[in-house]
Amino acid sequence: MQLLMSIPEIEVFLTTHFPQINGRFDILHLEAGVLQLGMNAGEADLRPGGTVSGPSMFALADCAFYIATLSLIGPEALTVTTSATINFMRKPVPGGLTAEARVLKLGRTLSVGDVLIYNDDKAKPVAQASLTYSIPPK
Repeated sequence: MQLLMSIPEIEVFLTTHFPQINGRFDILHLEAGVLQLGMNAGEADLRPGGTVSGPSMFALADCAFYIATLSLIGPEALTVTTSATINFMRKPVPGGLTAEARVLKLGRTLSVGDVLIYNDDKAKPVAQASLTYSIPPK
């Protein structure tokens, strides 16, 4: 696998095509097939009991895998989620979350991989997701 987009190119692409997520996520690390994406889980991401909501963690996992896939296929806005499963393993605390996305298989029409989500301490994952994205034909 080879990178086709750099972090600055991805950031411009996201700002242009997905302005609704501007400032929500930070690309922390990128290499071929691996991406680390950060998110600060604030008040809007919490559910009763002070834990980060499932939809917020799913958004982090989904965006991380989307960006990891884009970095390998180039700027293709219509790449979409076709399958996603998320397992919530521990109660995450508010604050920094990091998603580590890995593209396990990249084909002509599908990208398959997984994402682990950690609190800032990275001691143990708080969630794990398996995702498949459909890549539109050229």
